[in-house]
Order: sequence, then C-alpha cells, then structure tokens
Amino acid sequence: MMDKLSPWQMILLGFLLSLTGVILPFLMVIHVLESTFFLNFFSYGVSLIGLFLGVIGASQYVRKNKK
Repeated sequence: MMDKLSPWQMILLGFLLSLTGVILPFLMVIHVLESTFFLNFFSYGVSLIGLFLGVIGASQYVRKNKK
C-alpha cells in the first residue's frame, strides 16, 4: 500500500491519523466518549502510526526532491 501512495499523501494520512490520536483522548477527557481500555490503546496506536507515516512520507519527499 505504501508503494502506491505519494509522499504528500503519506504526510497527509499521517497528519490525519495523528490528529485523530489527539482528538479521541480530548473527547474522553471532556466526557463525550467513555474512556475504555480499547479506545485508549486505539488512540495511542493511531497516533503512533500517524507519526511513523508522516516521518516516512517526509523522508521520501526529501529523497525524491534532493538536488
């Protein structure tokens, strides 16, 4: 799947996943969502995957546009 994504798409997907990983705990803190064991680890995992995708996308962008 990552071979078919452009670096900008990977950066955008990483940003959206990281943003989801921030919004979910915020909604749990203000008691909009109930804090469950699964939801806590899901938000952590989504944030971590988003961080890695963003870094990989940025490194591919730099490697592709290196002069």
